[in-house]
Amino acid sequence: MTRTDDSRYLKGGPVAQRIIASVREDAAIATAEGFAPKLVSITVGDTAAVEVYVRNQRAKAALAGIGFEERRFAADITAGELEAAIHGLNADPRVTGIIIQRPVPAHIPIKTLQGAVHPLKDVEGMHPASIGNIVYNQLDLAPCTAAASVELLKETGLDLKGLEVVVVGHSEIVGKPIAFLLMSEGATVTVCHHMTRSVAAHARRADALFVAVGKPRLIKADMVKPGACVIDIGINSEAGPDGETHIVGDVDTESVKEVASWRSRWPSFCATRWWRSTASARSTARPMARRISSRLSNSLLGGNQLRFGNAFRLRTAIGPVEQLDRVHHRQFRGRCDLRDAADIAGGDN
Repeated sequence: MTRTDDSRYLKGGPVAQRIIASVREDAAIATAEGFAPKLVSITVGDTAAVEVYVRNQRAKAALAGIGFEERRFAADITAGELEAAIHGLNADPRVTGIIIQRPVPAHIPIKTLQGAVHPLKDVEGMHPASIGNIVYNQLDLAPCTAAASVELLKETGLDLKGLEVVVVGHSEIVGKPIAFLLMSEGATVTVCHHMTRSVAAHARRADALFVAVGKPRLIKADMVKPGACVIDIGINSEAGPDGETHIVGDVDTESVKEVASWRSRWPSFCATRWWRSTASARSTARPMARRISSRLSNSLLGGNQLRFGNAFRLRTAIGPVEQLDRVHHRQFRGRCDLRDAADIAGGDN
């Protein structure tokens, strides 16, 4: 049986297709009512790896009916100049989402750039406010890798209420958000990290095991509960016996597949398959189309039920985009229901 035929392998492609189809409807309504969603990608310098990301994002945006524009900046641009460009996009009402491609040159602090993106336009979910908001159970748009991982768990049909879940890894953009997302679903969650005394003891009792620590083949079969769901989010380079470099996950797939009932598809480029496929649908679609319809219209006027046409006319009536941006900031400070989050990338399965 090939991996393609094995139903135990979790596939992100079908999930992504459903999300894109739903978002395409939202985007069409938004466009018809005068507020077409548009994602702006920021690339700094010439990085070959970024080309793949941008190409996949552009393709997924087109499928979802969302405008896409790439803005390139020279590698020697200063952090201040780049921040100024981001603030300009924040103030531009035609731009509904901003995504910063990584890596950026070493002299530019990436966290500073992520913090410069307005939370209303933060489709990556990397702004401190975007990540922090999930603590308050506002989960419409969670950090994308985390959201994609939880989406795959839901594909198993397991009842998340009371489910025993162990998350190995506690990063701010993967491990911790996964834990909060699952707690919001009623799961019982344990988070393991580098100071955990016995990761194996915790992992063996998990009905669902998420792994994102960056250690090749850390999780072996004897660390997995029979029948569990294992979702591998790790990306590691490993030299094989042939001297070639291979991409592997944090889970020893060959041994674990005999124990787990469901597992993510490694080493078939999880990053370019299940989470990129699922995440790209979220990062280029949900954070713009659904956020525009449900968040921007509600939050601009503190909860009034505006539709897109009214929001568009309101923007015109207010006048300068700088003034509109001040409205965004004021409403954001006063309300905690503005959510953006996602990772990036693409992939067709």
